[in-house]
Amino acid sequence: MSSTRYEEQHLIVEFTCESPNRDRVKELLQEFIGPAREEPGCLYYHLYQRMDDPNTFFILDGWANEKAAAAHGEHPNVKRVLVPLLPLLSRPPTIVVNKCVSA
Repeated sequence: MSSTRYEEQHLIVEFTCESPNRDRVKELLQEFIGPAREEPGCLYYHLYQRMDDPNTFFILDGWANEKAAAAHGEHPNVKRVLVPLLPLLSRPPTIVVNKCVSA
């Protein structure tokens, strides 16, 4: 595996809401996708909804390195979407940062 692959950061971000807010939360989460995919260093950016708990969503995103991942967190679109999104969540989002350890 190349050293570049070791530098990548892969994030799992969990968002949980109550049923009355589900559709709006899904709409807002989708607003992250297009702009994020255009950011420098974005490898992929996908939104998922749990099948056994539709009030839980995950964003799985990959970044070329820590700098690209950190820049995404500061991107104006992220900040814009979080303003209306955070009050609709049951708890703050959780972020798990991962690195690749296999070829």
